[in-house]
Amino acid sequence: MDPLTISSIAPSGGWTRATVRSVTRPSPRFVVLRLDVEDRVPHLPGQHYVVRLRDEDGYTASRSYSVASAPADEAVELCVERLPDGEVSSFLADVVEVGDELEVRGPIGGWFVWDGTAPALAIGGGTGVVPLVSMLRHATGHGSRDAVCLIAAARSLAELPYSDVIRDGCNVLALSREISPSGRAPGRLTVADLQPHVRDGQGYYVCGSAGFAESASRLVVGLGVPATDIRVERFGPTR
Repeated sequence: MDPLTISSIAPSGGWTRATVRSVTRPSPRFVVLRLDVEDRVPHLPGQHYVVRLRDEDGYTASRSYSVASAPADEAVELCVERLPDGEVSSFLADVVEVGDELEVRGPIGGWFVWDGTAPALAIGGGTGVVPLVSMLRHATGHGSRDAVCLIAAARSLAELPYSDVIRDGCNVLALSREISPSGRAPGRLTVADLQPHVRDGQGYYVCGSAGFAESASRLVVGLGVPATDIRVERFGPTR
């Protein structure tokens, strides 16, 4: 399906309540929350949710988190990176427990979405792999694992969320500070990593920090892919 068409039909949900089904802390840096969302609107891989915290005096703070679960999953799964002085991330990482209720809005986003109908080259840096994990899970659940070529980059495996999923399902894993499980030497993502996976008829998705998104997009464009064919999602601590 044409990307503009997908954007126009991407689902959207309003504010609602979500009950925390499970809390998992795979590392001191990340927490994975699985939520039962009231009146849930099914999402497309690449979309996100806003989580809003409300104090007794009326003060609110909110942050956006990409959905890591596949649309067919019964729960909405969010991966939260604990950030220094992060109001929302610290609360979600250290305080939230199973059974707690959260105020959420989603799914949101029509630009960086994949409906599974065309092959995708998905490139993520650090926590930018989270929406790409949703794509990978969606493809795997439909028996079309080869529809997603997943390329991930991070400084180390310990700093990569969903490192177990990535390690098993990644086409290229570029670690800049250590040897990757596949034996790739330490170093940043290069043209040589991407070139074998660039082909006609697929969509291109790049997600990560502003710096990573810029450098990865330039690599893809340098391989002859029109910039207009690349969907980019940039984020930061207050995305």
